[in-house]
Amino acid sequence: MPDVFMNVHRSAIISAAARNNVPAVYAQSFFVRDGGLLSYGPDPVDVFRRAASYVDRILRGAKPSDLPVQFPTKFEMVLDRKTAKALGLAIPPSILLRADEVIE
Repeated sequence: MPDVFMNVHRSAIISAAARNNVPAVYAQSFFVRDGGLLSYGPDPVDVFRRAASYVDRILRGAKPSDLPVQFPTKFEMVLDRKTAKALGLAIPPSILLRADEVIE
């Protein structure tokens, strides 16, 4: 699960996965941009955009306890082909087509 520890130590985590030939999937796309294989998780831009409407409603007087819980509705997939090649993985075309971003 993504947390501060994982974010702070992501270089070591990505390196350990690569060194041990482990195809790891992360919840946040910046892990892939730093050399990880694949990420799949809520789109952070969409999450923050939706949170802004909650802030607006609270500033206009709504009680936070009266607001409904919202779950992510938009997810993103990012894939690093160079990492996949280094791990000896062949990525199916269906995954490449579904990915929101493919890093070459």
